[in-house]
Amino acid sequence: MFLEQNENGLIYMASTVLPARHAFFTRFGGVSEGPFASLNFGSNLGDEPAHVRENYRRAAALMGAGVDDCAVTRQVHGNVVRIVTAADRHVCMSPVPYEADGIVTAERGLPLFCFTADCVPALLLDPEHGVAGAVHCGWRSSVADILRVALEQMERLGARRESLRAALGPAIGACCFETDDDVPEAVSRCLGGDTAGLFVRRPDGKTLVDLRGANRRRLLQLGLSEEHIDCSDECTVCSHDKYWSHRYTKGKRGSQAACIVLE
Repeated sequence: MFLEQNENGLIYMASTVLPARHAFFTRFGGVSEGPFASLNFGSNLGDEPAHVRENYRRAAALMGAGVDDCAVTRQVHGNVVRIVTAADRHVCMSPVPYEADGIVTAERGLPLFCFTADCVPALLLDPEHGVAGAVHCGWRSSVADILRVALEQMERLGARRESLRAALGPAIGACCFETDDDVPEAVSRCLGGDTAGLFVRRPDGKTLVDLRGANRRRLLQLGLSEEHIDCSDECTVCSHDKYWSHRYTKGKRGSQAACIVLE
């Protein structure tokens, strides 16, 4: 179950399936102004750099860390998942020296950030063996099987499938993710044809795709138990006043973050 939280003005969603400090941030609680108001984490979208840094500082403080003491993704819609350690702490607003749509760690006190504005944010946790992950699941990353890669990387750090937990946060819903045939065809290939209930074919030839549901199904295929998977029911397009939505704003928007830390 996802529950809305408000701490020091930061409004975020948290999942009851993850027994670790984490957040799926909304648009609220930052200092950005104008089209980026107020909690924008996108540093290359035209926002004032000092505002973005302060937004990061507030989010990092919520996770119990300093603004320059977090690890972040550098997303290219691929399936690279990087194991990060304290050596990967990112100096906020500086270039990220690697490309990775997912990051995982066994490092205590190292918050992991991934970023979305319609794509599916996945926070992963093995509370028994102390491994966490943050993964950006756009449709291209999803069909490139990024969740399988993430689980394999977590297993390298000692995680076990039977104790892994996953929360899939606010993202574009099946109500609004209208696509051409390439997307459902790629999703079907990734899931081995197990797509019942994930597509709605429209009379105009377009297909509505449940991307979050597809990622949930892949987690089940990969061995996670149903009770260890939590899915938000919020659509970022329908709730564009609460979340950043690339599709609704036609690209003129900020970015939200999902974050998890092993305490």
